[in-house]
Amino acid sequence: MQQEVAPAVRRTYTITETAEILGISRTTAYECAKAGVLPVLKLRGRLVVPAAALDAMLAP
Repeated sequence: MQQEVAPAVRRTYTITETAEILGISRTTAYECAKAGVLPVLKLRGRLVVPAAALDAMLAP
């Protein structure tokens, strides 16, 4: 009997993925990140958007 393994939950998104989720261009997403409108973490020179922060931004 095999046990089912739950899929890993994404905790961060790339800027490109975030842009697709928000329906904006990649350039606009980078501009928002630079302006502080889009919450980002810098990990080894790479910008990522925490999923929890994105969810909080989009919550009604």
